[in-house]
Amino acid sequence: MQLGLITDSLGSRPLEQVLDIAAELGMDTVEIATGNWSDSPHANLDQLVSSTSARKALAEAIRSRGLTLSALNANGNQLHPVTGPAHDRVVRDTIRVASEMGVPTVVLMSGLPGARGEKAPNWITTSWPPETLEILEYQWSEVAEPYWVQLAEFARSHNVRLAVEMHGRQLVFNVATMKRLQGIVGDDVVGANLDPSHLMWMGADILAVIRALGSSIFHVHAKDARVETPNTAVNGILDTLPPARATDRSWNYVTLGLGHPGGAAFWADFVYSLRSVGYNGPLNIEHEDVLVNSGEGVRKSAELLSSVLLRDAPDWAPARI
Repeated sequence: MQLGLITDSLGSRPLEQVLDIAAELGMDTVEIATGNWSDSPHANLDQLVSSTSARKALAEAIRSRGLTLSALNANGNQLHPVTGPAHDRVVRDTIRVASEMGVPTVVLMSGLPGARGEKAPNWITTSWPPETLEILEYQWSEVAEPYWVQLAEFARSHNVRLAVEMHGRQLVFNVATMKRLQGIVGDDVVGANLDPSHLMWMGADILAVIRALGSSIFHVHAKDARVETPNTAVNGILDTLPPARATDRSWNYVTLGLGHPGGAAFWADFVYSLRSVGYNGPLNIEHEDVLVNSGEGVRKSAELLSSVLLRDAPDWAPARI
């Protein structure tokens, strides 16, 4: 496995400085956002699409520090009834750039449509009243399926895998919906970008998630979430308060080790479970903790993950007796 960093975690700093920090912390890989929900502080997608020299310059900046580029990230909502086409252009341009640069993976989200005729996305989380299931069927059958069949074929033609991040307010938000998407488009080119923090606040057992996904895990983000029990005891887990109101929220994204019960022990189990299903790719740190300085959060996360990461291939076997 490799230790990595999503460079947006240090988005206020220039790329050269972020790469230096990643190298100093003993990281192996970086992941760079290209647009949509990211301001893309470390990449100019238009230049990367049109300019061979721009792609070479980015690749050299990364390579010269002993790092690799594990993925490009185009998180957004390609299925949005209004802004979806603009987000789709970013996704497809990102796939093109990944193909040209030999980057194996593009991280993205599934997207979320509205109901028929709506101009805003509509996340269905219950089966009642009855119209909810009608909306959900429309979203999958008439919007998501035709879009994703075409996108998967586009990715195949560019030899790029799509790692879908299971996330709240997305059509794909858990293991069942991930497998539904794979059932539509195939599991050769579409798999999971496992960011455990999203599934944590939704109540999933992350180690069980890993076992259920198995070889469908294409890429991993290392991010923690903290369920704020005093608040959930009153209001439950669903929360619409902004991240800045961390003390009032039911859950928060936090620095690695400060959220999930067990701290470092949980992350050791996380790594070992990934190894058990054959995952040997990057674990890219993503800092989104509003109460911790980004530099400090990235450093502490790297220290924790370095202490439990399994880098080398296993080689022990029982003696033949």
